[in-house]
Parts: sequence; structure tokens; C-alpha cells
Amino acid sequence: MLIHPDFDPVALQLGPLAIRWYGLMYLVAFAAFYLLGRWRVTRTHYGPGTGLKPSDVEDLLFHGVLGVVLGGRLGYVLFYKPGYYLQHPLEVLAVWQGGMSFHGGLVGVLFACAWFARRRGLPFLTLMDFVAPLVPVGLATGRMGNFINGELWGRATDLPWAMVFPQSGTAVARHPSQLYQFAGEGLLLFAVLWWFSSRPRPIGRVSGLFLVGYGLLRFLAEFAREPDAFLGLLAGGLTMGQLLSLPMVAAGLWLMLRAAPPAHVAVPQAPR
Repeated sequence: MLIHPDFDPVALQLGPLAIRWYGLMYLVAFAAFYLLGRWRVTRTHYGPGTGLKPSDVEDLLFHGVLGVVLGGRLGYVLFYKPGYYLQHPLEVLAVWQGGMSFHGGLVGVLFACAWFARRRGLPFLTLMDFVAPLVPVGLATGRMGNFINGELWGRATDLPWAMVFPQSGTAVARHPSQLYQFAGEGLLLFAVLWWFSSRPRPIGRVSGLFLVGYGLLRFLAEFAREPDAFLGLLAGGLTMGQLLSLPMVAAGLWLMLRAAPPAHVAVPQAPR
């Protein structure tokens, strides 16, 4: 049995300014998106074939940050605690108290990217196929932030790598589910999407694979993750995270099945 190190949530103190590990994880995620995005635009089939330029990555990152923060917060409010925030509406703005939803952040990013694509005259799914492989690195850093904070711990288990989280207020050994999600939704999904998108694919298929991959990996990880105390298990004994992941898988399968050939790849014509 292991004991969580109980890290100091403050990574660096500069006078009255406290820089927290979780905030640093966000910065790492945004930096990784920028660097990997620039690489993909200049050194792969993304770029001239999709209408994207290196300078577009900076603007796309700005739109994405807004989508993640606004969508993630509103998603948490609407999906997880609508009754509470209906009674305390001003606390919706209290993001420093915690409370972000990946599924809400995803919806926010979709709206932000749709706005960006419309302004630049880019096909929406082409843009999303570019963005999808860049997202899992951010998911990995976010889960590492959860682990450092000792939050979102797993269910009780007696496996050899079970870990006691002092932050839970008990001495129960639990799954380090944050690390499972770091490895699955983060590293594994990144490797699969990066490989899959390394050559031209039908438009929408990379985005579809992201939705299917994340939805399935999140669904499985939820079996090891402790349900939110204020929600517990919901319909069918599933968690909120699992219920929100099922539509992702369905949408991803639909995208993969209907995917059209890449716009920059010539489609053979029937002889006349």
C-alpha cells in the first residue's frame, strides 16, 4: 500500500503571489498545444492543404483557452451542481474555489473553434481534425494536476499499488485513478491520435477517433474513480462522467462512418 505524498499545492511563492501546481499544469498544456500545433502546421500535411498557417496556431490557442475556461466552468455548474448554483448564482464566477468539467470544456472548445473556422473560412471538421491530436497532452497535464492536489481519488481497492489519500479524510486504500486517466486519456490517446493523423485521413475521422477514444477510456476509468459524493451513482449504476461519455462515443462513431475524403486529396472520377 502506498501513501499519497500530499504535495504542497503551491509550487512557487513570490511574495503575496502564489503559483499553484494546478495552474502550472494549465500553462504546460497550453504551451504543448502551441508547440505541437506549430510543428504540425509546418511539417505535416496540415498547412497548405488545410489553409492553416503557423500564425493561426496562436489565435487558435487564444480561442481554445476561452472555450476551455468558460465551457469547463459552465459545464460543471450545469452538469454537476445546477441546484446549488441556482441558489448561489454569484458563486458561478468563483473559479478559484475549483469545479471544472471536461465535457463542458469540450463543448466550449467546439464553439470557440466553430467561431474561429467561420472567421477564417476554414471547414469546421478540417480544423477539428487538426486540433484533436493536440488535446490529450492537456488532458494528461490536467490529471497530473489532480494527482498532485490529491483530488478526484479512486474507489477502495486492495491492489498492490493502492494509495491512501490523506485529503479524503480516511485511511482507505484507493485506486490512484488520476494516474490511470493520465496514462489512458492522456498518453495513450495522444500516441494513437498522433499516429493516426500522421497521414491524410477522410475529413472528420480523426475527430471521430478522438471522441470514441476519450469516451471509452473515460467510461472505463470511471469504474476505478470514486463517484462525486454529492451525486453518487446515477441511472444504471453509472457515474455522471460515464453518462456524459456515452454521447461522445456515439457522435464519434457517426463521424468516423460518415467521414468524407480529405479535401486536399484528389477523388478518382468515374470514366466518361
